[in-house]
Amino acid sequence: MQEVGNDSLWNLNVASLLCNATSLKILDLSHNNLSGTIPQCFGNLSYSLEFLNLKKNKFYGTIPPTFAQGCQLANLNLNGNLLEGPLTPSILNCKGLEVLDLGNNKINDTFPHWLGSLPQLQVLVLKSNHMHGSLRVNSSKSSPFFSKIQIFDLSREIPKVIGKLNLLKGLNLSHNNLNGGIPTSIGNLTNLSMKQLSGQIPRSLGNLLQLTHLDLSHNQLSGQVPLSILNLTRLEDLTIVENSLEGSIPDDVTAFPDLILLDLPNNLFNGTLPSWLYTAPTLKEIDLSQNQISGHIKEFQSKSLESIWLENNKLQGLLPSSIFQLLNLIGLSLSSNNLSGVIELSMFSNLPNLKYLDLSYNSLSLTSNSTSTVNLTSLLLSSCNLSEFPQFLKGLKSLEWLDLSYNRIEGKIPQWMQEVGIDSLRYLNISHNSLTEVEQFPWKNIAFLDLSSNLIRGNLPILASTINIFLISNNSFNGEVSSLICNASALQILDLSHNNLSGKIPQCFGNLSNSLEFLNLKKNKDKLSNFNLNGNLLEGPLTPSILNCKGLEVLNLGNNKINDTFPHWLGGLPQLQVLVLKSNHMHGSLCVNSSKSSPFFSKIQIFDLSSNYFSGPLPVRYINSFKAIINLEKIGSTVSYMGENDHGGRGFYTYSIGIVIKGQYMELVKIFNMWMIIDLSNNQFEGGIPKVIGKLNLLKGLNLSHNNLNGGIPTSIGNLTSLEWLDLSSNRLSGTIPNRLAELPFLSSLNVSENQLHGNKGLCGFPVSKGCNIIEPPPPNVLEKDGSKSNFAFGWKVALIGYGCGVVFGMFVGYVVFQTGKPKWLVNLVENQHEKRRKRKSKKGNRSNR
Repeated sequence: MQEVGNDSLWNLNVASLLCNATSLKILDLSHNNLSGTIPQCFGNLSYSLEFLNLKKNKFYGTIPPTFAQGCQLANLNLNGNLLEGPLTPSILNCKGLEVLDLGNNKINDTFPHWLGSLPQLQVLVLKSNHMHGSLRVNSSKSSPFFSKIQIFDLSREIPKVIGKLNLLKGLNLSHNNLNGGIPTSIGNLTNLSMKQLSGQIPRSLGNLLQLTHLDLSHNQLSGQVPLSILNLTRLEDLTIVENSLEGSIPDDVTAFPDLILLDLPNNLFNGTLPSWLYTAPTLKEIDLSQNQISGHIKEFQSKSLESIWLENNKLQGLLPSSIFQLLNLIGLSLSSNNLSGVIELSMFSNLPNLKYLDLSYNSLSLTSNSTSTVNLTSLLLSSCNLSEFPQFLKGLKSLEWLDLSYNRIEGKIPQWMQEVGIDSLRYLNISHNSLTEVEQFPWKNIAFLDLSSNLIRGNLPILASTINIFLISNNSFNGEVSSLICNASALQILDLSHNNLSGKIPQCFGNLSNSLEFLNLKKNKDKLSNFNLNGNLLEGPLTPSILNCKGLEVLNLGNNKINDTFPHWLGGLPQLQVLVLKSNHMHGSLCVNSSKSSPFFSKIQIFDLSSNYFSGPLPVRYINSFKAIINLEKIGSTVSYMGENDHGGRGFYTYSIGIVIKGQYMELVKIFNMWMIIDLSNNQFEGGIPKVIGKLNLLKGLNLSHNNLNGGIPTSIGNLTSLEWLDLSSNRLSGTIPNRLAELPFLSSLNVSENQLHGNKGLCGFPVSKGCNIIEPPPPNVLEKDGSKSNFAFGWKVALIGYGCGVVFGMFVGYVVFQTGKPKWLVNLVENQHEKRRKRKSKKGNRSNR
């Protein structure tokens, strides 16, 4: 397989390079500046070529007839060129063609009906051309046209024949200039799923009188749902997940008599629940979660309901008594509303099929005077004003998921709780209560255990071997971390922060290297990607065993007592993006004497060695190797944060760091992927600032202050067009300030004080310190949380979150202070549990196949 990639400018004879590559299977020349006609000799490739992408070039002329001889193509994309017509029927030789995209060209032809005989064609795009004529088929042949088509995009007019495409599930009507209305023949479709739509839902949707399944999920739809949707009386499945629809849900007491599934979560619907919701005779599943629906929940008359998901709305009032008469009910979620009143938990024992119950985050008062007789598997009662473990739990022998967080439960965990779900419990969250004592945990299959933010004293409990995530931050645990913790061989995330633990870090943590991804011992290890032991009393020297962590991305050992020379060998970590060694006792030169040509720190984005005793010249070789900052190493162009897109346990944590920005210390709970910073301040570096510094064109912040640097400020710093702050203060620099600094578009903080600079009579005003008769306001000491005032974004909060490599470090801890904030991913993990309740996917599939 060979591929010629995107994003470069071409001006060469493609034919001479490629036409002899007769074994080529994949050829991608998209998004270049190629021109001329498509080479005739591409016919030589057709016997092997399966994928050809020439999109977004400047090819002109017609598609050559030899193009498709002996054709093996499955995907042909010629979109966005200057091709003219007519089309060549030789395309019919491509019997396995599945995708044909000729959009955005200058093809002048009538509609190629003969394409309908391609037996495997699923996607046909002819939009934005000069095609004309009728789409009517005059042939009396009975052979099927476009029998496997799923996406049919003509840009101008929807053909009436579309109503005969009974298997059609995907109809792309987005970004077009449609003429006329939606043809009435579309009403013959019974199962329609539309993607990539924007704008409002048209009233003509109500013409689809035969429709039984409608899915408009994950689009960019806005406005209100038209009242004409009430015409769809045969509808069984109405699914419009995650759009921006607003207004009230259309209401008519006789609406949707055959509806089985109503799935409208993650929109902006307001108003009250529609009246037909309570009476629809066949309705089984309701999901209106994540909207803004208000009012009271009225009495349900339909007895067919199996699941009700109304969480994250503005519902208020009492829980209707009819809820306890829905004998088929399997799942009920009413969390995060304004419901009130007193509920006796034993009432839910009337529902023999109930498996999932979530009443969290309301203003309810729960009482529990008897044992449950239902077989619940998930019970979520977070923030329900509980002052003790409810007796209702005693009968739940098959419980898998229990959340009693954010209540007022005091004292110790009762003995009888050890029998609740002893063989089945996987998730237990009793954080943010006032518990003072825990014994050993008996649950044999526990995977998630959160005891954080209580008042628990004593030694750490022994963990089950099945535990994946263990969180006990913000308690009063004391003593050493026992090596018995390493028996938890599946441990992925361990947060021991904000306790009174002391002693050495157990060396057996090295045995967890195949599973442990995050270890929080802060102000307290690959699979490890983020190792943060910032703010402890660790000494040195560093051990090269860190090199075993091949996937390490963040190494933060700042604010310790490490006494060592600079560990040049860290440059061999292939994924390292953040290195923080600030505020230690490190010393010596950063110069590299090795003659090896391999790059050092090629992916580094944040390099903080401030407040040490490093000396000698600035590290020119390292600067030349910072490919990510020079923009030679692709780091992605979309807004994201380090760690948030990783798989496995990392999806719960994003990386964090504390750093000086524009003279202000900031603790960032997230690290933006375009965050490029070098801080070598408060050391003993000497000599001049090397001109090579000007190659770092993605650099956001540079701090070389409080050193012994001399000579002039190199004009090459004017090449740093992304620079936002520059601090060269307290050195021995001389000469003038380069005028080019005033031309840097984003520079908002410049400090060159305490040097020997002179001249620059014409340089004044922002961003240099000399004013132009204008009083500049002082820089803010906090940054916008969403980064809306800058060309990048980041999250911040006054807390550092630490993580941790299953590698034993030659460091010792006298007294370890553990600190962190409450991770937001805990909420996400709860949301993942909701996936377990959504059995409708399989049900929905079964219904659609009837």
